[in-house]
Amino acid sequence: MAKGSVVINRERCKGCELCVRACPQGILHLSTTFNARGYHPIDLDDSASACTGCALCALVCPDLVFTVYREPVRRPVAA
Repeated sequence: MAKGSVVINRERCKGCELCVRACPQGILHLSTTFNARGYHPIDLDDSASACTGCALCALVCPDLVFTVYREPVRRPVAA
């Protein structure tokens, strides 16, 4: 299965939660703290390494707060 990760620019996030609804892994949630703009930004809880790097969060985000990284899938080399 594909593995990935995301970096969230918490200071740009206004907490609209579009990414929370779009994430198929359910690993995004609103923070209980505030950013400098007074919003509750999105937090990533990927303690189970469930992120696949699908980038759906980045596609729906109107504020461009996500940077998505995806590990290359390693396929066995045929002999």
